[in-house]
Amino acid sequence: MIKMLINNLEVQAEEGYTILDTCKFYGLEIPTICHNDGLSNYGACRLCLVEIGEGTNTKMVSSCTYPAQEGLVVHTDTRRVLETRKMMIELMLSTAPGSKILQDMAAKMGVKQQRFELRNEECMYCGLCVRICAEQMDARAIGFQNRGYQRKISTPFDVKSKECRLCGACMYICPACQLRCQGPDAETAICSGCLDMDPTCVDVYDELQCWMYDAGECGTCIRKPSEVADDIEEPKEKNA
Repeated sequence: MIKMLINNLEVQAEEGYTILDTCKFYGLEIPTICHNDGLSNYGACRLCLVEIGEGTNTKMVSSCTYPAQEGLVVHTDTRRVLETRKMMIELMLSTAPGSKILQDMAAKMGVKQQRFELRNEECMYCGLCVRICAEQMDARAIGFQNRGYQRKISTPFDVKSKECRLCGACMYICPACQLRCQGPDAETAICSGCLDMDPTCVDVYDELQCWMYDAGECGTCIRKPSEVADDIEEPKEKNA
């Protein structure tokens, strides 16, 4: 067993574990977009960054690709790590602002601004679709093309691939394919609708409503606090 320190706590890791594997085993939550337990580690989204080392001799590494090592000192949520994760969320939102998964993650991390120009490519280049096509479906029908701002995912020579089985695995695993609650014509790049995680429908209806509808369907959690306050004073009748 490998002994290491995570957030000043001594832990043990199995041979072959990564830092992310170890943190998950001990119940430490580390955000990630590009990681999937059934696929190879990729380290593309950089959301799983952690800080390793002590004192001034520290550096940030992607926890999904960095192996657990004897005596390693890891800090998962330093100020430097948290600020970097927020910036990475902003970068991904600039290319895929329609992703519900990304919007929910941005709200959870407290991301309230978007400093980068929106490109609306609806792809965050996490590589999940490419890896599941190659590693699970054994098709290799799609892959990355070009570099930098011209990077994209497509079939060879942009023509219909004979290797594609139309299985839909690439769409199933794609984090950009789950549309944000506001739909495709949202007015803002960042939703922030879930920054307040306490349900407001209980104050209005005396009971949670999200189990009956999609989140936000009853309307209380996406309205202004003053409007909800009016309903609390004069509760609406519950829908039949």
